[in-house]
Amino acid sequence: MKRLAPLYSGGDTWWHFLFREISIHASLLLVLAIVFVATVIRSAFGFGEALIAVPLLVLCMPLRVAAPLAVLLSIAIAAVVVAQDWRHVHLRSTAGLLLATVFGIPLGLLVLTNGHQELVKAGLGILIALFAVFSLAARDALRLKNEHRALLLLSGFLAGILGGAYGMNGPPLVIYGSLRGWSPQHFRATLQAYFLPASILGMIGFWSAGLWTRTVTHEFLLSVPVMLPAVFLGRAINHRFSGAAFLRYIYCGLLLLGGMLFVEAVTQHV
Repeated sequence: MKRLAPLYSGGDTWWHFLFREISIHASLLLVLAIVFVATVIRSAFGFGEALIAVPLLVLCMPLRVAAPLAVLLSIAIAAVVVAQDWRHVHLRSTAGLLLATVFGIPLGLLVLTNGHQELVKAGLGILIALFAVFSLAARDALRLKNEHRALLLLSGFLAGILGGAYGMNGPPLVIYGSLRGWSPQHFRATLQAYFLPASILGMIGFWSAGLWTRTVTHEFLLSVPVMLPAVFLGRAINHRFSGAAFLRYIYCGLLLLGGMLFVEAVTQHV
């Protein structure tokens, strides 16, 4: 009778095999935990997963896998949220933001290839953080009662620049939404209506660069079972927010994002 091949081979002992298997499972559990927490934050607030997803996923996988995986998850989250709450989407605002973003992306790519990109990133981080601090200190000082077309287009344009340069579209959109005083439900739904097509375009870029690989798809499919309940949990949290409390959390998120941009710029320069 032909003997079955052992589960481990070569110079490996059973201890090495067991340790490797435990490491693989621990790594998978860490990835799923990161995806779950990042999705809850994204679903509850409409943004903010950039603080968690890619920076932590790169501890478990190469950046060339983590970045497209994060975009695939963004597409899935945005699609579920828009399907849930499409009635809360500000369609005109979304269309204006997306149109302006298209024109901002090329400038963002120029910033990416510019030798002074750390200086630009640090400046943006400081401006975003200052806006957040001012808004927390003077809550009702900055409000737009009606749609401001020029500021809307400027926000979309700046989002395109940030997206093209650093893959971080969110801050200008969040600032505009906070100025307009969108309700938590409108905030969440409108941002996802923006992120859905924007993320699809980003994924097309990864595909054209050969970065949408079988490994990325495999990691995405493993993440779906924890992503879906996280979206619903985030929605439940979002619906419990009052307008004032929600805006305070939004400004704190902007403060963290601004700080993250500044720290990244300083550490890269050093």
